[in-house]
Amino acid sequence: MTVDITPAEAIWTPDVAASAVSQLARFTSRVEKRTGERYPTYRELWRWSVDHPADFWTAVVDHFDVLIDDAPANVLPDRTMPGARWFPGARINYAEHALRLRGDDTAVIALGETGDTAEVSWNVLRGMVGAVQRWLVEHGVRRGDRVVGYLPNTLHAVVGMLATTGLGAIWSACGQDYGAAGALARLGQLEPKVLIAADGYRWNGKVHSRCGMVETIRSSMPELVATLSVSAIGDSRFGVGVTGWDDVVAHPAEPEFVSVEFNDPLWALFSSGTTGAPKGIVHSHGGVVVDHLRLLGLHNDLGRGDRFFWYTTTNWMMWNMVTSGLLTGAAIVLYDGSPVFPGPQRLWEIASDHRVTVLGVSPGYLAASEKAGLSPACDLDLSRLRTIGSTGAPLPAQSYQWVRDHVGTHIQLASTSGGTDVVSGFAGCAPNTPVWAGEISAPLLGVDLQAWNSQGHSVIGEVGELVIATPMPSMPVSFWNDPTGQRYRDAYFDTFPGVWRHGDWITVTERGSVIISGRSDATLNRQGVRLGSADIYDVVDALPEIRESLVVGVELDDDRYWLPLFVVLADHVTLDDDLRARIAGAIGIGASPRHVPDDIIAVPAIPHTRTGKKLEVPVKRLIQGKPLQQVIGVDTVDDPEALANFSRFVDGGRSGAQRRR
Repeated sequence: MTVDITPAEAIWTPDVAASAVSQLARFTSRVEKRTGERYPTYRELWRWSVDHPADFWTAVVDHFDVLIDDAPANVLPDRTMPGARWFPGARINYAEHALRLRGDDTAVIALGETGDTAEVSWNVLRGMVGAVQRWLVEHGVRRGDRVVGYLPNTLHAVVGMLATTGLGAIWSACGQDYGAAGALARLGQLEPKVLIAADGYRWNGKVHSRCGMVETIRSSMPELVATLSVSAIGDSRFGVGVTGWDDVVAHPAEPEFVSVEFNDPLWALFSSGTTGAPKGIVHSHGGVVVDHLRLLGLHNDLGRGDRFFWYTTTNWMMWNMVTSGLLTGAAIVLYDGSPVFPGPQRLWEIASDHRVTVLGVSPGYLAASEKAGLSPACDLDLSRLRTIGSTGAPLPAQSYQWVRDHVGTHIQLASTSGGTDVVSGFAGCAPNTPVWAGEISAPLLGVDLQAWNSQGHSVIGEVGELVIATPMPSMPVSFWNDPTGQRYRDAYFDTFPGVWRHGDWITVTERGSVIISGRSDATLNRQGVRLGSADIYDVVDALPEIRESLVVGVELDDDRYWLPLFVVLADHVTLDDDLRARIAGAIGIGASPRHVPDDIIAVPAIPHTRTGKKLEVPVKRLIQGKPLQQVIGVDTVDDPEALANFSRFVDGGRSGAQRRR
């Protein structure tokens, strides 16, 4: 297989010998035999994959020997979006694939801030999943029921998810940095039958009890029939009628797997809640299995003997991606805690200590490592590490150079773009693609990614909307509580009917790489974790001193990410340091510590559309230096003067005097 190389420009080029023995090389050979055609470069293989999506995804199923029954001859009868259904009539189960292996090899390594480590084999993992399944069945959980987790990123969440989905029930989870209100806004929508909850979590050297939050959540879920409690911090203040985790898993059992339809619900992930209540995005068993095998197996070359570690929380889609590492036979590494405790080198140390082969971090962590003067290549043994993934925000060019110079010249820095919406990626790297600083190497196989201008035309070399022109198996099967599908259509297909518009500004270069300019919507992003403005508004707008608020996340030219909160004060209220501290404290408790803004600034008014929607995106654009006339038509604004006022923050809040006006 030929390697795509532009030596004069690429900051990293593939090793020809290594790429020749990759999963992708073997897959390409299989495709060439089937089609009778040659695909000597990645770009040519990608072109075939999007021109012939049914053939491509069938080849993925065959290559990874996916356990699928009753597969139809026509795997994609109708390519119309939304509504395209893959492999109709076929039967599958995600958990069955994740637990295909048996034996004493390591399946999961779970680490905590205090250094505690749990390492379990495939056999032990299977026994734990079977034990929890037995308990779920005893409490009436059946196919289609919902089981939810209010859990940190520990082994318990993985076991709970596999036990639930193995039965054909639907899983969803929320991290414990969310308070009860934030968790209920998400998990409460599902009307769950069972809650699995931890007593708390550790973060940055501190212990955070969540027993009170758990009781509030339990009392607010009327359909709940049972709660399974996890002792993560040794706090036993749970209410009555709760079963202890250790009592359940003390009796291992063989797991069972209910065969479900390919497009049946697997889990519900929640949007960040930029506007209104978070959306429950439902993905399918079959779509996730084939998509994640494609992404992790072909693009990241994961397989048996590998160790996969991506720093994440259970709130984020990357947690689901990490658990899918089990599909490939790789061992997965979980870490529950701060990425910089007890020092900024913590994630690099985990990668070294546990011989990680694929590591995932946020752009913010790479920047923080550079600012801290770290040189992991000198201080640690990272010889097993071959790929560093980065997602959640655009990755600045400087980080590519730092990784090359201070982590390892042999390491491929795989910047990736995707989303919770598809619980997968749209663009990334492959074993035979080079890396250019500041760019994502290529669209992923099977992803018909294009940049479209406002007229709906594909453009090369200029900024456009990220669209997906043909269906992917991991596109949602539905939104929760959206019986007509209208919310789903409005979310992705209202701008370009029949074509998925994702909400990112991108440039597709002449060489096929992708440059992300940022979100074209108002989603916030803190250290690679997407956050919802609605969670902040729920807290701040309830304070008596605040009349109204608006929050935006702004990518600035100097690679800073600024998260300011603008507030309109009640009469006779002054925004002093005491009030700022109380606002920040309320956000930290009511939403999460990640939601706490960088600055809190008083403004005379908040601009809205004439239908009352806060103008977050136009405010963000003004702060980034866009002229008002290019941001929005002022005739659509209820108070144009209020909007124009935000132009004074074009410096990104550098002036303390400005910030405190």
